[in-house]
Amino acid sequence: MMVSPSKAVIVPGNGGGDVVTHGWYGWVKKRLEKIPDFQCLSQNMPDPIIARESIWLPFMESEFHCDEKTIIIGHSSGAIAAMRYAETHRVYAIILVSAYTSDLGDENERASGYFNRPWQWEKIKSNCQHIVQFGSTDDPFLPWSEQQEVANELGAKLHKFTDRGHFQNTEFNELVNVVQSMLNVPA
Repeated sequence: MMVSPSKAVIVPGNGGGDVVTHGWYGWVKKRLEKIPDFQCLSQNMPDPIIARESIWLPFMESEFHCDEKTIIIGHSSGAIAAMRYAETHRVYAIILVSAYTSDLGDENERASGYFNRPWQWEKIKSNCQHIVQFGSTDDPFLPWSEQQEVANELGAKLHKFTDRGHFQNTEFNELVNVVQSMLNVPA
């Protein structure tokens, strides 16, 4: 049975920027909230610097109620959280922005707990109706090889850019268009 999404949840990257004003999060939320009978949730995450899996995934379940009618939009460590969440939960879609596969040799990333075991790519795919990924070859933090690995392993619909860096811009029309297309809403 096909379910339609009723909400999107924006899971930010770590670093502790306010989700209302940081990057594109607030801008995207305002645009998605204009869609009739659709809600977009975002709020500052607990443990925003280390972004521990043991704190973020239960928060996504208990506070955001991410389920089979939810589009999870994850940026950077939020994309990692979206992937790990989808290993064990059915969701409508994950939209991954600046996704990667390793702790990048970074102590803070290692402490998050997301990278201490292999990825369960098949489980992620079977738990999501749609997987979309945005990546940029000029990302100053993430090697393209890891972004490409995510796309390959998940069979994601990849939107590849060469000039977006780590997607820290303040507008993100392409992402809004992807959500609208999932909802069959005209752009």
